[in-house]
Amino acid sequence: MDWQVYHKKRMPFLTIIFSLFAIIGTVAGDDEFTPAMADERVVFQTEYGDITFGFWPEVAPVTSAHIFKLARMGCYTSNHFFRVDKGFVAQISDVLGGRTIPMNDEQQNEASKTVPLEVVQGVKHHAGVLSMGRYDDPNSGASSFSVLLGDAPHLDMQYTAFAKVTEGMETLRKMEDLPTKREGIFVMPLKRVTILATYWYRINHPEPSLTMPDSHKCEDDLAELVLRFTSQAEELQRVRKKCLPV
Repeated sequence: MDWQVYHKKRMPFLTIIFSLFAIIGTVAGDDEFTPAMADERVVFQTEYGDITFGFWPEVAPVTSAHIFKLARMGCYTSNHFFRVDKGFVAQISDVLGGRTIPMNDEQQNEASKTVPLEVVQGVKHHAGVLSMGRYDDPNSGASSFSVLLGDAPHLDMQYTAFAKVTEGMETLRKMEDLPTKREGIFVMPLKRVTILATYWYRINHPEPSLTMPDSHKCEDDLAELVLRFTSQAEELQRVRKKCLPV
């Protein structure tokens, strides 16, 4: 048979096969969606270094706004990473039970709120992604979340991925090397990994993308400042009583 004739007859069949592979790949979730990141950055300071992350409001608007507000209010200061499972996750405790500094009424009120499951097809759980913690109820996320230390595809579409580390993966790698113990499903560091302090800043644009409208901005900023200084003052008093002579 003439090769050109054979090739022409065979082409439709090959085209169908390649099309099927493309369809299967799409159904299997090979297409990955990279979300846009908001301009706000939150920094958690630990004795092993800083961890900085930015939010994905187009993927998880409710969760992003909630966690950002908790951070702005200083709720994560004195909290800790209760779980460090090498190659999987470093998980931050719920602030209502994980802080050593007492919370005021405003902080407790915000920390008691829950957020719904927010998922978008194609958003993957890779190293550096922040994923909301929850109980069996998909809509039970509160303030605990995990930072992925490796790929975890079984979490895709099951847990809310709402942010990603922009700086500080080397800090998390140091934490991975800490001695640990296992309690049930949790791998936990023997030494408490405390979030010593937190702060936030904005890049690129002067206008906020996750904060209050301009009409409420000054009032909101002042309230946050008061909360931040109150939190730091309480921590300073605690350390003073512990470390300085009476």
